[in-house]
Amino acid sequence: MSSRRSARLSEASPNVKQAPNPVKDMPPPPKVANISKKRKNPPKTEIPDVAPSTPKRKKATKPIPPMTPTPSAIGLMTVPYSSGDIDDSTPPPLNRLAVPNGTNAPLVTPETHRLIANKPVDQVSPSKKASIKSTTGTLLGEALAHLVKVEPRLKPVIEQHHCHVFSPEGLAEEIDPFRSLVSGIISQQVSGAAAKSIKAKFVALFNKDVPDPAEHSFPTPSQVCGSTIEVLRTAGLSQRKAEYVHGLAEKFHSNELTTEMLFEASYEEVLEELIKVRGLGKWSVEMFACFGLKRMDVFSTGDLGVQRGMAALMGRDVGKLKSKGGKWKYMSEQEMEEIAEKFRPYRSVFMWYCWRVEEVDVSTME
Repeated sequence: MSSRRSARLSEASPNVKQAPNPVKDMPPPPKVANISKKRKNPPKTEIPDVAPSTPKRKKATKPIPPMTPTPSAIGLMTVPYSSGDIDDSTPPPLNRLAVPNGTNAPLVTPETHRLIANKPVDQVSPSKKASIKSTTGTLLGEALAHLVKVEPRLKPVIEQHHCHVFSPEGLAEEIDPFRSLVSGIISQQVSGAAAKSIKAKFVALFNKDVPDPAEHSFPTPSQVCGSTIEVLRTAGLSQRKAEYVHGLAEKFHSNELTTEMLFEASYEEVLEELIKVRGLGKWSVEMFACFGLKRMDVFSTGDLGVQRGMAALMGRDVGKLKSKGGKWKYMSEQEMEEIAEKFRPYRSVFMWYCWRVEEVDVSTME
């Protein structure tokens, strides 16, 4: 037995002496050299090379001018001036007295819906009829004749485009100035679809007992004053716009702004009073005076559409005009005013046709 045990020990002893080294016999790890090489020169499949994948920006051959508020914002602001936004019907045109330097739209008081308008010609005493120079039936024709006389190049544009805004039908549209100005505030800096949706929700806030939206009536200033900013915001108005609308309602409710003033005051007085209202800038007031109040002698030098149309009318290549000092100017304000001066007292009509010169779409104004 001892010999067998010795034999077994002798066979086992070499295995003990030559026991496998677990570290030595393990599969070789990935070579560090290869990893470092990959880090130094990474394949594109593992670590994408960002630089080649980003194409270099090509310099624009022609600078692109900023979007003019004409026609998009103009369209949004002028649509409510037509009486069709709350399913109203425009009355047939009456031949009323017209004043080129005054308000020619029949205005409706926001609270009582009382109509304020110039007298129809047939109600003027016979002794005063001889002194009547303009009526709503003749005003546009007189303006167009003056424009063509001053600038014959306008004749083909006038022949191609009918200016409905100042036509007898356009001058018959009854305007609620509060509704028009609120609609203009709602339409600022949003798309047409968004403005329409927000306005419908705003009107619905004050017509909860009327299930048919077609029968909704626009809220009065006192109704808006009786609401809160938080409630107005549920219609989709921003905090600032809700404050603007509420503030405008307070102006009308306190008689700080009145329909009578907007109808009778001079353009300078209207501009001065409305610019005091938060949310109404100079351009907004100019567009309201022109397309809401139907004043015939309004002119906006800050509108890029008007600038471009005037430059094209003067025979300039507007495609070559560039931004100067970071601000786009097709024409200087001084030059625009000098050119427009000869179109008095019909500069509103001249401005309308300046948009048409370059085929700027102002069909929404009609």
